Amino acid sequence: MKRYFLLIIAITSFQIVSAQYTDIINSKRPGFSESPYSIGTNVYQAEADFFYRTSNNTSILGRPSSYGTDLFLRYGKFDEKLELNLNLTYQIDEVKNPFNSNYYIQGISDLTIGAKYLVYQQEFTDRSKEIKSWKKRTAFDFKRLVPSVGVYAGVHTNFFVNEFFLHRDSFINSNTFEDGMSYKGALLLQNDFNDRLVLLTNLIADKISSENSYYSYIVTMTYAVNQDWSFFIENQGKFKKTFSPEHQFGTGLAYLLSPNLQIDAAVRTNFFNNYSYVYASTGVSWRLDKHQDAIIYKNTPTKKMPTKSKKGFFKRLFGKKRN
Repeated sequence: MKRYFLLIIAITSFQIVSAQYTDIINSKRPGFSESPYSIGTNVYQAEADFFYRTSNNTSILGRPSSYGTDLFLRYGKFDEKLELNLNLTYQIDEVKNPFNSNYYIQGISDLTIGAKYLVYQQEFTDRSKEIKSWKKRTAFDFKRLVPSVGVYAGVHTNFFVNEFFLHRDSFINSNTFEDGMSYKGALLLQNDFNDRLVLLTNLIADKISSENSYYSYIVTMTYAVNQDWSFFIENQGKFKKTFSPEHQFGTGLAYLLSPNLQIDAAVRTNFFNNYSYVYASTGVSWRLDKHQDAIIYKNTPTKKMPTKSKKGFFKRLFGKKRN
């Protein structure tokens, strides 16, 4: 049972013990949602993928296809509850040209530096050791309905101004160019319904301080099938100022090759829109584990030494000696 529990960690980055570190890699992939838990102190982790997207969007400035790679770097330092991370995306887009043949743009489409912190961790009672009552041992713990809570803050930088950066917002406004940085904030929630089933909910405000700001949510349900395999289903919605809401549905699998290595694959599509959209990805997660558990000194019982009563000079001189 413990093995199943640790496998879910590999997909949704969670655990219910007091420390953030886990014996098995704690990966964000292959879903888009973020867990409130960090990877642990002195852990270096890289998560990368190759993705391909195709769409028959009839928009004049639509993009029929895109492909590229994501690199997500994570590092735990200073505190078990704190994680620092960096997300970099290199992307190649096909752009519609209503007057001539389509053309391609490429470059770094996103470079985000961020951090997350676990604000509240829900604790659960281990009922597996309950031997007096089968009912109590198998009863649902209603505390599991209260999620663990984390917060995320990030900055979208423009350190690498390139062709893709200049054109990335042209589908909204051809004159739009974000010449400054924008910000991202998120509330991260996690419900551990049992050792196999986990629900992640992210409430996100993105591109804050820019003309293209939007709000979104991501809800991910993950289930551990056996000791090595897990799968997830995910729903994502975006609410922008200038467009109708966008909704996506995704699913995928992850396989644990070793405690420090995971591979995955996922596919997602849209619904409630007037055009088709398919997004597919395959990825790998790897960590360099330099974590060391903190040494906790506990008070140990000490032998109580008898105290000597203070005696005056004459009592010490004439007191009776005991054999």
